[in-house]
Amino acid sequence: MSNLENHKFGNLFWVTTRDGNKRLATINADPGKKVYTERLLTEEGIEYRTFDPYKSKLGAAIFKKLKTFPLTKGSKILYLGAASGTTVSHISDILGDEGSIFAVEFSARSMGDLIVVAERRKNIIPLHADARFPEEYSNIVPQVDIVYEDVAQPSQAEILDINVKTYLKDGGYFFLAVKSRSIDVTKDPKIIFKEVIDKIESFGLKIIETVNLEPYEKDHIMIVGQK
Repeated sequence: MSNLENHKFGNLFWVTTRDGNKRLATINADPGKKVYTERLLTEEGIEYRTFDPYKSKLGAAIFKKLKTFPLTKGSKILYLGAASGTTVSHISDILGDEGSIFAVEFSARSMGDLIVVAERRKNIIPLHADARFPEEYSNIVPQVDIVYEDVAQPSQAEILDINVKTYLKDGGYFFLAVKSRSIDVTKDPKIIFKEVIDKIESFGLKIIETVNLEPYEKDHIMIVGQK
């Protein structure tokens, strides 16, 4: 590695590799281990993991000039749709041991991969549950600072609303990765995005910003808001 600089968001970094490419990175909380196809880079005895925007919608949003980033050391996060733990692992790096990620995943196959990641990271609590029914994890999940949703369901907005109302602290933030093709493959994505935004606002939630995730994710936006 030839160059390292702090990102404007805490616990994120820009690294310039020997091939001249500038990559987003987090400090690896599990040194020597990869979670997916990320690169591991060492500078002054500290190991960094590249944060691939093609593999993570949060990474894509950051590359697309996301302005709102409330994830900090010690944050408590309810993550809906954790999949195999790619983005969860980078959030784990950012939060440190003081934070907690309650990672909800419905797929048994993905859950197996997520558990492997969680076994090596103390701040990830994997939960095999359906995000449409937040009462399934009410005995484990406390009030949280952030709700992050990346669920391929037609009812994405409704899933966000019920989890926000159940678990998000007043003043807390939410992230919703909207996948238009999971809602309706026949409609123009722009129409779907507007319908989702209108629906979220009708629930009484405040939208702070929306970020189009092209070219990293086709027909996706990230919505960021506050309770």
